[in-house]
Amino acid sequence: MRSLRSRLAMLLVLAIVGVVVIAALVSVQVLERPDRDSFRAAFVNEVRIVATILASDPGAAERLGIVVGDAPVPGNGVMVHEARRMAERLAGEGLSIPVRLVGDMRTHTPQLAFEFAPGRWAYLPHPGLRTRNWPAFVSYMALVVIGAAAVSLFAATKMTRPLRILDEAVSTIGPDGLPAHVPEDGPAEVRATAAALNRLTSRVREAIESRMRLVAAAGHDLRTPMTRMRLRAEFLPDEEREVWLKDLAELDRIADSAIRLVREEVDTAPDEPIRLDRLLNEIAAELREIGHPVDAMPAGGPPLLVVARPLALKRALRNLVDNAAIHGEGARIALARTGGEAVITITDNGPGIPNEMIDRAFEPFFRVDPGRRKFKPGAGLGMAIAKEIIEQAGGAIAVANRETGGLRQTIRLPLAT
Repeated sequence: MRSLRSRLAMLLVLAIVGVVVIAALVSVQVLERPDRDSFRAAFVNEVRIVATILASDPGAAERLGIVVGDAPVPGNGVMVHEARRMAERLAGEGLSIPVRLVGDMRTHTPQLAFEFAPGRWAYLPHPGLRTRNWPAFVSYMALVVIGAAAVSLFAATKMTRPLRILDEAVSTIGPDGLPAHVPEDGPAEVRATAAALNRLTSRVREAIESRMRLVAAAGHDLRTPMTRMRLRAEFLPDEEREVWLKDLAELDRIADSAIRLVREEVDTAPDEPIRLDRLLNEIAAELREIGHPVDAMPAGGPPLLVVARPLALKRALRNLVDNAAIHGEGARIALARTGGEAVITITDNGPGIPNEMIDRAFEPFFRVDPGRRKFKPGAGLGMAIAKEIIEQAGGAIAVANRETGGLRQTIRLPLAT
């Protein structure tokens, strides 16, 4: 009931039903209200005339088709009520006789009984006042409510369609962070909303591509001056040459990481099936060969298959394991299956990331301690590149500090069908 569509539909239903109920009640009270006095006067006059005729000529009952019998007795489905007001009105006209209303529940034939002679009662048909048909009224109102609900829901759906377009566009955001193209059809307002959203998406895409080209061009153009600086550093004294070459190597890593980040954004390489257990064992073995402390995976891991770009996924997982090995004083890899996902867990024994900074772990060029750059090399783009690749593969990555110390990196990838 929190959505605008449901609230609007409920408002329309209440408005329609409220108007119909008020109109129905007014109609019942005004149009169908009986005149009880006129009704009663007509039967009093009929009783007076018939009683006068029968009192002077008892045989007239048979000629007139009037039923004559004993006094009415309640019981066996027969109900008898005293018609006090009719009797009082007859007494006012000079005819004091008892009058009863008789109802037979078996035949549903109400009658008006009156005593025209001692022990002799005449029975006249008496339809009575017509009672209101409440079951029919309730059925009518139920039909009105159902119809009003259907019409209101249809109207609310049409009125809130532009808002639903925005919600659907957000739900179709792809790995590039942009929504899919929205069809520009339907009413004028819907077409205008879809066209505005498509224009916004197009402009954002152009801006992103422009920034990517700028980063790639800057990274590429830095190579030439860095090469010249490296050549000139060869002519410097030994104590200065080492510092210059170290700084140039750091700049080269930053430029190379920036170029790789751009390539991952625009890479269109096809996806292929990949055995995660083999890929993780291969990454761990390669990092151990170059001296990084990476524990071997437990034997007998599940042979899980995912679909992604092989080189890109290997680069992403290698960045994460390498990050744990360098900054976390050793990396451990675990692979498991949860439902339809493969879950890769990478843990370390390092200092972790301060809780107030952990949300920034995947920002480009983010480093917990920039002063450690000379001890632990890196451009601060490894986790950003890994996140980009994993999300393009339909997965997700999260980092959290372990209670016993160190960092836990959790990667979830959808299994191949």
